[in-house]
Amino acid sequence: MSAGGTSPGAVCGLLVLLLFLPAGVTESLADLQARFDRETNGVHKAKLIEKLGDAQLEEARRAGKAGEYNSVGLTLEKYRDNVRAAVEALKKQHPDAERQSNGYRQLEMHVRKGIREVDETLLVSPEGYKPPLQIVRRDLISADEELLKLLFPHRPVEQHGAAPPAEKQP
Repeated sequence: MSAGGTSPGAVCGLLVLLLFLPAGVTESLADLQARFDRETNGVHKAKLIEKLGDAQLEEARRAGKAGEYNSVGLTLEKYRDNVRAAVEALKKQHPDAERQSNGYRQLEMHVRKGIREVDETLLVSPEGYKPPLQIVRRDLISADEELLKLLFPHRPVEQHGAAPPAEKQP
């Protein structure tokens, strides 16, 4: 043991561990946001939503537990804005999502996760904070529907509230 109480082997082990941690673990929300804002490649921007979005959703959960509902709303609104920016970047650079689905798939899955988070937040939020969250939810649902239409342009359009088609008997 060294005079400080930590062996040189332990320090080396800690340094090796830090080197092999995924980059997102050590990046702050602000760093991830700055990286997202600088990114010009639509696919990379969409894939960054996975890390940035997870960090934003975690921040919203933390703020909710602390009763900081203004912060929850602002964080989820920024998440929604980032989703919109990623969708637009993808559409601009890769307009045929059916043929070039990379980025679209990852973004669509994360948007669904975001919708679930907003739904859970709506359940526990005080009444006065719900209207902006409902707008965020509606916007995320619209983004999800747009992504699905881009990914699967030939799928039948679902009518909300319509009865399912009857099955034909052989």
